[in-house]
Amino acid sequence: MSTTRESMEFDVVIVGAGPAGLAAAIRLKQLSPDVGVCVIEKGAEVGAHILSGAVIDPSGLSALIPDWRDKGAPLETPVTDDRFYYLGATGRLRIPNFLMPPLMSNDGNFIASLGLLCRWLAKQAEDLGVEIYPGIAGADIEWGAGGAVAGVITGDLGLRRNGEPGPSYTPGMILRGKYILIAEGARGSLAKKLVEHFGLANQRSPQTYGLGLKELWELPPETHRPGLVVHTMGWPLDSDTGGGSFIYHYAANLAAVGFVVHLDYDNPFLSPFEEFQRFKTHPSVRPMLNGGRRIAYGARAITEGGLQAVPGLSFPGGALIGCAAGFVNVPRIKGSHNAILTGIYAAEAAFEALQQGRAGDLLDGYEKRWRASPVYRELRLVRNVKPLWARWGTLAGVPLGAIDMWCNQLLGFSPFGTLAGQGPDYAHLRPAAKARQIQYPKPDEVISFDRLSSVFLSGTRHDEDEPVHLKLNDPDLPVRENLPVYAEPAQRYCPAGVFEVVSVNGAPKFIINAANCVHCKTCDIKDPAQNIIWVPPQGGDGPAYGMM
Repeated sequence: MSTTRESMEFDVVIVGAGPAGLAAAIRLKQLSPDVGVCVIEKGAEVGAHILSGAVIDPSGLSALIPDWRDKGAPLETPVTDDRFYYLGATGRLRIPNFLMPPLMSNDGNFIASLGLLCRWLAKQAEDLGVEIYPGIAGADIEWGAGGAVAGVITGDLGLRRNGEPGPSYTPGMILRGKYILIAEGARGSLAKKLVEHFGLANQRSPQTYGLGLKELWELPPETHRPGLVVHTMGWPLDSDTGGGSFIYHYAANLAAVGFVVHLDYDNPFLSPFEEFQRFKTHPSVRPMLNGGRRIAYGARAITEGGLQAVPGLSFPGGALIGCAAGFVNVPRIKGSHNAILTGIYAAEAAFEALQQGRAGDLLDGYEKRWRASPVYRELRLVRNVKPLWARWGTLAGVPLGAIDMWCNQLLGFSPFGTLAGQGPDYAHLRPAAKARQIQYPKPDEVISFDRLSSVFLSGTRHDEDEPVHLKLNDPDLPVRENLPVYAEPAQRYCPAGVFEVVSVNGAPKFIINAANCVHCKTCDIKDPAQNIIWVPPQGGDGPAYGMM
């Protein structure tokens, strides 16, 4: 189908209104009000698809907007009590804070909603003249002369499920820019395409991920402790499966309760969602939630590859910023400050290029800034934590990672050098015949819940008649290969009940319930055949995270 598209011209086009994209937009306008900046966001509103713990290190925000307190940034609950536990099946062991490397301290950090912070950042950006368009997904790249990135093609609206235009069909636009900054977050579809096209990850370790699941609880006043931060590892995960939990008390009787499972796990019967539900039944966790009410749910992939997996950041015509490039500090479970800082660095490099009359070339200044930055230094200090964890498991790998961090912090070197990653997450699954089956308890609907009721609390909506945004390279492969070899793990790794295997006339059939999708990207990451491709659905569709 030949489509005629309208176009708009800007100096800089930014894909994604998360911390990195908004920081870049704000910094460009701080440098010059005359720079034309456009930000598109696939969520129906800014923050609708933002999901994070979140304990926020304010260093990035302070670098971007030094007077953020006076301007009313929604960081209102300072961390006052920071605890770390190792859980057994029935008990727990507290790890003393003095054993933790200094960079692990949450002193001076704030518990907040990252979605609310992004909404506040969007207001600051718009006050400076940035054009922000929510409900617009970046669907494809427009290529310019010499193979440079020249623009972003936004998604068509009003297509029917069969791909044909419906009565409300509106073709997407071409948003052209002298530079395009990609700030889609972890496993972004355009970032994935650009990394492959330009070979940005050549000679780097493969990016690895965790799946973060989060519930927002309203607690009784008598059990709410504003400023309390609790992290755990151990039960219900075995030592060979990386991950852990977080519980953050903040605001008016709210607690963010979450669980992260590293997606390099090897048991195809494991369900990250069910492990999260089981975690909440632990005798040291359930009392924190008794009498409370679950009010929201969400899930999102998190980059975990660290320094070794950060790809080349610049390509002809633009750059990757924030979690699109993977700047999360895994042991700290933090990345928003690094996302903001890298947005600043890319904006400064782009402004420098615009001042020189350049367009469509490499932003070398961005790469130089990041390698001389606190972001690089921070990731270098923790570069071996995830590789050691992946190699040796929780019981041995985590203590070795702590030793490594202390050596880097105090002595400036690591006894391990720089360890490579252990390969992509999808390559770690073992055949079902060689794996231990896991029987999960039924939810009690008080502390533990099922997936469909959880998806309801995410506010997720997709037009039932729009094209399915979860594509299969080979539609027959799930039943032909994944089912007999891996018991089709998509049924379990998806935290939203998107994938099912049902019996039709006595034969198995792979079903995609795309309307349930919360855009976590786990299927795109963990499918052992790399057969499932996530692409943006119609703009504005997906979860509607409010306070998350």
